[in-house]
Amino acid sequence: MRVPSPCALAMLALALFCCGFLPCQAADLSDSAAAQSALGPEWQRLSRRAGMIFTGTVLSASPPARCGDTPNGRDAACRVSLAAIPAASATTDLRFRIDLPIAGVDHGKTLTIREWTGALDRQPPLRPGDRVLLFLYPPSRLGLTSPVGGHQGQIRLDSTGQRIKKNVPSSRPIIVKQLARAIRAARGE
Repeated sequence: MRVPSPCALAMLALALFCCGFLPCQAADLSDSAAAQSALGPEWQRLSRRAGMIFTGTVLSASPPARCGDTPNGRDAACRVSLAAIPAASATTDLRFRIDLPIAGVDHGKTLTIREWTGALDRQPPLRPGDRVLLFLYPPSRLGLTSPVGGHQGQIRLDSTGQRIKKNVPSSRPIIVKQLARAIRAARGE
């Protein structure tokens, strides 16, 4: 029986790898390269500016509530916020189940955020059942927050919540856990 030469074995391994039959660690993107590919060149700044970073499932998205739309007229929250937010402004409450905490949140908890409706124009709308990776500013003194960089801070995930949904320039899907490692490293955690 003839034994294949090392060169022939290497060519066979290369052919199997190129056809997708043989996994290869060297072909995987590094964590930071994956983050840059999925999140863009400002991914480290995005990671450091966020007060809360997590993957989550949208549980509910309330319609915008305007001050004065309560049964008793203007409630206390509206009286406080009118000093900083124009009276015609509205806020939207979004509830998330935390699936993978990265910074500033706990696993399995339900998080409700209040976002100024004017900021909603900067990213695609979220609907119940959507899975996303969110980079949120720390809440303001009025309790409002929004994704860092608008659409840059709201990344759609696939139906499992494990991979980035959008097409990225790499040949392999970007795994959320890989991004989490890169984000924590950029934050010095």
